[in-house]
Amino acid sequence: MTGPESRETGDELHAYMDGEPPIERHAAVDACLSTHTQDATRVSAWRAHAGLIKTRYGGVAHEAVPDRLDLARLRRSQRRWQRPAAVAAAVFFAFLTGGVSGWFARELGDAAPAPGKVLTADALEAHQLYVVEVRHPVEVPGSEAPHLVQWLSKRLGYDLRAPDLGSVGLKLVGGRLLPGPTGAAGLLMYETASGERFTLYSAHLDAPETALRYREAGQIAAFYWIDNSKAYVMTGPADRDRLRRVAQSAYNQLDVGGPRKGG
Repeated sequence: MTGPESRETGDELHAYMDGEPPIERHAAVDACLSTHTQDATRVSAWRAHAGLIKTRYGGVAHEAVPDRLDLARLRRSQRRWQRPAAVAAAVFFAFLTGGVSGWFARELGDAAPAPGKVLTADALEAHQLYVVEVRHPVEVPGSEAPHLVQWLSKRLGYDLRAPDLGSVGLKLVGGRLLPGPTGAAGLLMYETASGERFTLYSAHLDAPETALRYREAGQIAAFYWIDNSKAYVMTGPADRDRLRRVAQSAYNQLDVGGPRKGG
């Protein structure tokens, strides 16, 4: 960068986000971002997206390589074959059936991600996608709350309620229907008087009940809980104490068994 009006390239901004430039370059990039809000917004969005990826797939990096993909084992298997073409076909087939479906997807078996974490990742993605919308953040506005709740309840297959979060400074903006991990999901959006937004994501989920659990993804975070095969995720800015108060208010109104604490 040669002056206050110079802008970093996309590659330089990606490197900055990943902590790759020399330390003496950080101040120059910081100065550039302070005067170019569009670039600053891009970097912020990249960081949030990286946080979402880490939330959903971060555990994979710490898992052992499955035996079926061990190179020494594959070589031993290859020596049993006499024809090179047969060797190549066997390795390729093992990768497709064992590697792709078994290691990366891992939808079945003990290595599968916890259902609550997968659903929370979906909720974080939905929050990030819709809270920035100005004209169409929701499908049904909060002024039509009875219709909104009735419509979402019918599509979700259970009685969904829209908590009154006025006590924590939030007003219902409205809601929308989304595809969820096991069927339909509902998203309710709330905002403060200053326009700061929170979302409550809900979907059917056959999983053990939990109290409030916290997940953070960059500048946003979520508290999720599961109650009677219904999962809820309250997402908002990554201020843990404040978000807990919002989530607890919603939880107390949605849980017929009474308040529980967690997270």
